[in-house]
Amino acid sequence: MRTVTLLLLVFTFCATAYAAEQGAPNILFIIYDDLNTDPTHDPDSYLQTPHLDRFAAEGLSFTNAVANVPVCNPSRASFLSGLMPTRNGAYLNGSDAWNKEGSVLREIDSLPEHFKAQGYITWGAGKIFHSPMSEERKARAFDVQVRGNNGFGPFEDPDQPFILKGRNRFGNVQAWVGPDEDFPDTTNANAAIEFLQQDHDKPFFMVYGLWRPHSPYTSPKRFFDQYEGQAFPPPAAYREDDLEDVPPTGRAFADGLRNMLDEDGMVSMERWAAYLHGYGAGTSFADWNMGRVIEALDRSEYAENTIVIVTSDNGYHLGDKNRWGKGTLWGRAAAVPFLVRGPGVKPGTTSKPVGLVDVYPTLVDVAGIEAPGHVLDGKSLVPWFGDPQKDTGGANVFAYGKNNTSVSDGDWRYIRYHDGSEELYDLSDDPLEFSNVAAAGEHSGQSRRLAEHIPTSWAPSVGGRREVKQPGEPDFFPNENLVAQRTDKPNIIVVFTDDQGYGDAGVYGSPDIRTPNLDRMADEGMRFTDFYVSDAVCSASRAGLLSGRRAAVTGAKGVYW
Repeated sequence: MRTVTLLLLVFTFCATAYAAEQGAPNILFIIYDDLNTDPTHDPDSYLQTPHLDRFAAEGLSFTNAVANVPVCNPSRASFLSGLMPTRNGAYLNGSDAWNKEGSVLREIDSLPEHFKAQGYITWGAGKIFHSPMSEERKARAFDVQVRGNNGFGPFEDPDQPFILKGRNRFGNVQAWVGPDEDFPDTTNANAAIEFLQQDHDKPFFMVYGLWRPHSPYTSPKRFFDQYEGQAFPPPAAYREDDLEDVPPTGRAFADGLRNMLDEDGMVSMERWAAYLHGYGAGTSFADWNMGRVIEALDRSEYAENTIVIVTSDNGYHLGDKNRWGKGTLWGRAAAVPFLVRGPGVKPGTTSKPVGLVDVYPTLVDVAGIEAPGHVLDGKSLVPWFGDPQKDTGGANVFAYGKNNTSVSDGDWRYIRYHDGSEELYDLSDDPLEFSNVAAAGEHSGQSRRLAEHIPTSWAPSVGGRREVKQPGEPDFFPNENLVAQRTDKPNIIVVFTDDQGYGDAGVYGSPDIRTPNLDRMADEGMRFTDFYVSDAVCSASRAGLLSGRRAAVTGAKGVYW
């Protein structure tokens, strides 16, 4: 008990000291979607981000920052709760941890909820939780919540040419000729600018969540035009044979550049260049919107008393490690820009290993408000605001899927998969992680040292889906909290009818067809009103139902199979 009391006293002292010196600041938190560290870390990057570049020069850049989960939904669950995935159980996309039965996130205050409860005016727009939230929780989180249009869209304009027509709507690459306001990033930035032009009698906490550069790769045409005439070679981090020294479990996290494959199954440089063009245009479009909000802040009365944090929810592979996307344990999937600007922040860089889980305790510290009712996993980064070269030791940790962990201290990266297989990279000599030296006996001490940072307990998974489905895995993992609660095995009866349509039952509104037994069952149980089979013919539909796999996986097509 003495240790807990001491920690709370130290935390309270630091928060009070900062707030007393700077005053209760306003806070602006800007989150890109799928932005990797190329703009902030690579001087040769093809990405054009003048606003981010200027902001980085004015603030403090944490150059060894990671998302604690390398995919959108669970990353946001982590930094908006201040809890590592090993405590909140959100390891995968589709986890929806804020609503799942048994999830700790149902019981704690998220970052905006806590700031609102502490007297801040809270404003939110765009992609923030990436999880459906009840109206009650939305009201608890935000005084002002902007309802943006289109979400990830617009996806395509069939009347305009495509740079690349994707295999699904998220794979489209198209220069958009409609108005900028077709995109939520623009309308949300407009709303943020309007809010910053208003008078506020209390400090505010703003969260502006961008939807770009996440796919689909549709952006206003002028941002595609910025890259015209530019070559798009494979990134320097790409090697065709890169995965030969990676254990099979690790190789299964890569997708073999499936979106780049032509009809013959070969990697197409033209497709790859189109995706690089689309990612660049989306990044520059997001940069423009972010810049408009920062410029509005700088013109406002709040310019001198606002802490701004700019980051991304995860990193992104652009073909390196044979992966276009995120959701791996290699550095590029989790490395994020992490930039801070504001009163008391000394411009520069620090190599201190940090994670997005540190955002919650840092902002509580900055604001000088009470700590939340739950214990936070992260650490306050305020001590580095005034002294960037303060202790730069330690390590950052991220996880993807239960018992899959990546640890780095900036000089080495150690990866351990759930089956015990390992990777080790000497980042000082091999920053692009080409050579796995885990099997080299002379480096075993590095593996053991970094392995000490791997969590020893893992919360039950709340479920979700893996970005690259691995052989033998289900399309969707269940909520382990529900599985754990089941103490007995129920009997199960499944009844199929053949060729019975939606309206062919009294309970679904048919005036002519009488189904009293089906109607009675509907009255006694749950009735789904928007339910579809996976394929509109008998055999293929049953194959999907009995295997739990989509037709694209089972290969079942046609009436007889």
